[in-house]
Amino acid sequence: MLAMRSYSICACACVSLIALGLPCSAAVASCESLSGLKLPDGKVTTAVQVAAGAFTPPRGKPSKLDTDRFQKTPAFCRVVAEVEPAQDSHIAIEVWMPLAGWNRKYRGQGNGGFAGSVAYGLMALAVTRGYATSGSDTGHQGDATEASWALGHPQQIIDFGYRAVHETAERAKTIIQAFYDEGAQRSYFESCSDGGREALMEAQRFPEDYDGIIAGAPANYWTHLLTGGLDVEQTMLAKPANYIPASKIPAIASAVNRACDALDGVKDSILNDPRQCHFDPAAIQCKGSDSDACLTPDQVTTLRKIYAGGKLPDGTQIFPGLMPGGEDGDGGWKNWVMGPAPGEADISKYVNHYFQDMVFDNPQWNFHQANVAKALRAADKRTAKMLNSTNPDLSAFQKRGGKLILYHGWNDPAIAPLNTIHYYNTVIGKMNASTVSQFVRLYMVPGMQHCARGPGPSYFGQVGTPAEHDPQHDVYSALEEWVEQDRAPGAIVATKYTDDDPDKGVQMTRPLCVYPEVAKYKGSGDTNDAANFSCAVEKE
Repeated sequence: MLAMRSYSICACACVSLIALGLPCSAAVASCESLSGLKLPDGKVTTAVQVAAGAFTPPRGKPSKLDTDRFQKTPAFCRVVAEVEPAQDSHIAIEVWMPLAGWNRKYRGQGNGGFAGSVAYGLMALAVTRGYATSGSDTGHQGDATEASWALGHPQQIIDFGYRAVHETAERAKTIIQAFYDEGAQRSYFESCSDGGREALMEAQRFPEDYDGIIAGAPANYWTHLLTGGLDVEQTMLAKPANYIPASKIPAIASAVNRACDALDGVKDSILNDPRQCHFDPAAIQCKGSDSDACLTPDQVTTLRKIYAGGKLPDGTQIFPGLMPGGEDGDGGWKNWVMGPAPGEADISKYVNHYFQDMVFDNPQWNFHQANVAKALRAADKRTAKMLNSTNPDLSAFQKRGGKLILYHGWNDPAIAPLNTIHYYNTVIGKMNASTVSQFVRLYMVPGMQHCARGPGPSYFGQVGTPAEHDPQHDVYSALEEWVEQDRAPGAIVATKYTDDDPDKGVQMTRPLCVYPEVAKYKGSGDTNDAANFSCAVEKE
């Protein structure tokens, strides 16, 4: 009876979809029958139909954006499974499959921070657009900024590092095959931050999992990212006078724009290529009493360190520093770099939990007394093989026809954008530029902060941000066209909405150029219109 009811719902929906000229795919198995599906090293714990717009996440209060997405979902089959590929490994995965209108594609969702939860909002968006989709908690439940789950659990660190995302892809494909009686014709993965690290891990370690991958702002050099953060943190918090309160960020941002905004020929509070900006923090050193409009000498030293990045005592760069521009705003330095008080910035939380819970297995570890060089050696020895996705050899992914798109905001306050450029260059060094151009694209996004937002146009379909669903405006559509039609992407038009609110209308558009090209103003026309810019390589 359940199987017949499932088929009837799908058949009715199919009639409507066919009438509209849309794809139709009715499930051949009932959703509930999947509860008995056998999975290697795992089991299905729940298999239920979810009515259109009826999904509620099992824990936590969803954001308004996610709530809106849940309300728009079509009826789908929700499968929850547990996978235990090793002792002390417990990976929770979910697979959602539309009951009708499946586009015969599979889309995997990644995670952020230390993970610990399923990306339900992005799964809702994917299933609404016709994809079968999956997500996982990467082997643990918890807040994305803490890692106490890792204490004494090396197998769970492996799950977080690379195993869970791969296991999820394999099990999802099995479940999709069982439900529709056919496998997905194409498989895609797209995520940002730690999800960008996961994306590169898939391309490097498991090249058969996905046909197309988008890796945004990847935290792929995890051990160096957080050791570099440790070095910067030690400078900022060495003594109370070194700390820069968030109230001084607007003054820093204004000074950077005064020094560098016009270098690209357009005054718009966006630095086209911040590498051309040589702002000296001493320019706003207090000449009289301290105030939010200036920096004390100790704070000048701290700001220089933030821009310089983490270094060993001999001057060797551990991880690049942040780029000037985009310091202000909700997605800027306020929470990531300064925090509401000393030691409460997001980067401080990640640094401390990483070393306490993953590297030294010591909750009492104190960054103040840490030796940075020894910390880096320990981090690399204990976790580099599990967490870093820095291998430049993507030949296996390339040979099986895989396509990879990288992107990074030039004003990312969490992960220095130069790291992504460095990785891209190592791939070229390993495989040569001609070969890499056949399957890899890099887009550097002026004025974008971490994964989205910022003073520049930063909405181009990444991680579910609004965009016109065509290859000229949507990075995900561009990837699909590349994979399915072998049409390589060129410039993608990004949008900035007034107050970052699409309901308030478009404020500006600007082309995102294929690196190393940058968007150059043609010299006439509205500078808020992408049509008045062209892509060209910056002259030295």
